[in-house]
Amino acid sequence: MVATQIDPTTGFLDRYSCLKVAADLVARVRESGQPLAALWIDLDRFKQINESYGYLSGDSVIAFIAQRLRENVGSMAEIGRVGADEFVCLAPNFTRDHAERLAGDLMHAIETPLEIGEVHLRPSASIGIALLEAGDAPFSLLERADRAKISAKKQGGNRYVVSGDELVSGRAGTLLAREELAVEYMLHNALETGGLRLNYQPTVGFDGSVLSVEALMRCTVNDKIIPPVKFIPVAEKTGLIVRLGEWSLLEGTRQARRLQDAGLRTRVAINVSRAQLLDKKFAQALHAALVCANVEPELIELELTESLFMDISNTVQDNLRTVRGCGVSLSIDDFGTGYSCLANLKDIPAGKLKLDRAFVLVLPYDRRAMSVVRAMVQLGKDLGMTVVAEGVEKKEQMEALWDLGVDGIQGYYYATPMDSDALFSWLKEN
Repeated sequence: MVATQIDPTTGFLDRYSCLKVAADLVARVRESGQPLAALWIDLDRFKQINESYGYLSGDSVIAFIAQRLRENVGSMAEIGRVGADEFVCLAPNFTRDHAERLAGDLMHAIETPLEIGEVHLRPSASIGIALLEAGDAPFSLLERADRAKISAKKQGGNRYVVSGDELVSGRAGTLLAREELAVEYMLHNALETGGLRLNYQPTVGFDGSVLSVEALMRCTVNDKIIPPVKFIPVAEKTGLIVRLGEWSLLEGTRQARRLQDAGLRTRVAINVSRAQLLDKKFAQALHAALVCANVEPELIELELTESLFMDISNTVQDNLRTVRGCGVSLSIDDFGTGYSCLANLKDIPAGKLKLDRAFVLVLPYDRRAMSVVRAMVQLGKDLGMTVVAEGVEKKEQMEALWDLGVDGIQGYYYATPMDSDALFSWLKEN
C-alpha cells in the first residue's frame, strides 16, 4: 500500500493521498478482475454555512458529516477529502448496483438533521458515481465521478448521478425532456402489456409475527428494468401516478386475497400518492379494488407520507375519512422527515407509525438519533399506534430498536423485497 497523508479535520485521506490510493486500487483490481467504483460526494450549499456561521462552525459540520460517512462505509472502501466540502469514496468490488445502494445510504445518512451550537440545518449532498472501465487511468475514473457529481448539482442537488447518465452541458433541458418522454412512453407500455409487478417486503414484529407486507412497484419494459427513482417522478409529473396507483390497489388487494386463500392471513400495505387522494374518484377506486378482490378491508393498509395527513384539502380529508370508514387501515410512512405539525397528530386516523430509515442508519452510534427515536416511539405509543422502523439492515440496529421499544422492523436484515411466489414460501417458512 502506498504511503498516505491524513486530513486532520476528518481523519480521511487528503487530496493527494486519495489520488495515490486510487492509482494503487486501479492496479490491484485490474490484476484481480474486480470492479471498482468511485463516488464523488459534494455537500450542497456548504458555502452558505461558512458565510453565515464562520469557518470554525463549517469545520465542525464537516467533522460530523465525515463521521456519518465513516459509519456507513466502514471498511468497505477508502474515503478521501478532496475539497473543502467534497469527499471521494473508492470502493473495490462494487458493481453499479452496490454503488447506487451505497450512494442512497450515504445521502440518507448525510441528511439527518444536525445541530452544532447555533447551527441548525438539514444537510444534503450531490453524488457522482463512476465505474472503472477498460483503459481508465485513475485520474480519468475520478474525473468522470466529478462530472457526474456536477450533473447531480445542476439537477437541483440531493441526488446521485451515474457517469454516462449525466446530462450534457448546454443540452440539459433537451436531454431531460427526452428522457422523461421515453420513460413516460415505457410506463404507458407497461400499463398496457403487463410490465408492472409488485414485490413485497415484510414488516416483522419483535414477537415473531408478520405485521404486514409492503407492496413495492417495479416496472420492466422489453427486459429493461426502470428503477422507481426514475419512473415515479415522471409518473407524478405527467399524472400517470393515478393510473399506476389504481393498478397497485387492484393487484395489492388481489395479493391479500391470494394469501388469505392459502391460509396466510397477512395484511398488505399499499403506497398511495397525494395525486390519488386529490382525485375525487379515489374512494370509488378503493371500493372497486376491494370488491373485485373480494377481500376483507381489514387485510388492506394504505401507506401515506406524513405530509399527506396534514393536507387541509377537503378532498384529501374526505378520502381519508372514507378509507377509515370502510375498515381499511392507514399508516404514516417515512415519519420524521416531513413537515408535520405535532398538534395535529392527535387527530390523525392512522394506526401505524413508520420511522424513516434516516434515523435507523446511524443507530446505535448516534446518541442524538437514539434520543429522537426514543421520543418518537413514546409519542406513537401514547397515541395508540404501532411503531415500525424502516431500513433495518444490521443486527446492532435491530437490537437498538428493540431497546428503544419499537414494535417491528422492516429491512434487509429480515427480508428483501420479493415477488409473490417467493413471498408465499417466505411466509410458510417463517
